[in-house]
Amino acid sequence: MTRQEPGRYRSLFLSDVHLGTRGAQADLLLDFLKHNEAETIYLVGDIVDGWRLKSGWYWPQAHNDVVQKLLRKVRKGARMIYVPGNHDEFARDYFGQTFGGVEVVDRVIHETADGRRLLVIHGDQFDVVVRHARWLAYLGDWAYEAALVINTWFNRIRRVFGFGYWSLSAWAKLKVKNAVNFIGDFEETLAAEAFRAGVDGVICGHIHHAAIRRIGSVDYVNTGDFVESCTAIAEHFDGKFEILRWQSILAEPAEHPAASAEAAAA
Repeated sequence: MTRQEPGRYRSLFLSDVHLGTRGAQADLLLDFLKHNEAETIYLVGDIVDGWRLKSGWYWPQAHNDVVQKLLRKVRKGARMIYVPGNHDEFARDYFGQTFGGVEVVDRVIHETADGRRLLVIHGDQFDVVVRHARWLAYLGDWAYEAALVINTWFNRIRRVFGFGYWSLSAWAKLKVKNAVNFIGDFEETLAAEAFRAGVDGVICGHIHHAAIRRIGSVDYVNTGDFVESCTAIAEHFDGKFEILRWQSILAEPAEHPAASAEAAAA
């Protein structure tokens, strides 16, 4: 399969795009949307970064192009469900409404092709820092933005010497014990919420760490992000999920990204 042949899926799940920030990978996301189609597309929160836009307006044409591309998919027949996160919490005032064919909901149950029921939610509701120490969350957001700027220049240097993309910020995050513990606690908490809700699993975002794993008796799926790792979750027509890592096209532009995706049955 060549990159000119679009990937076709039953469902696609995207989160943590952070349009409105300088770290947003709008051009890469446009490429992803151009080469991938789905019957249903879930936007699992933090699509637009309202926090950053409040402190200073940044909205280049490429970010507008992403919005237009998404709406074009709806006009072509795709169902699109928007589950706002903490960075685009302004959209939470519109639960139950539809804009341009995009359904805005707090949470939703997705039924897979093989009959499983999965809770789709951004996940910030279970982040203690976001809920109870908003000032600390803002501080962390500023630090993360600074790390992304460093990461951009770091990878420009790597490309000069012929190396592919490598996320310095993601590597550092996974080397910090507290961050690793937070990710583990978050995953366990979301899995517990799915169990409490009586469903077979959960699909979420928020922590920018893509994963497909089994926790106890439920399936845990995280979309990752489209800023540093540029990941999305795809559901195939048999109900299996896989992580699509779109950054790989920077290193191997001639191959279809599906060839480098991580496939896993959830």
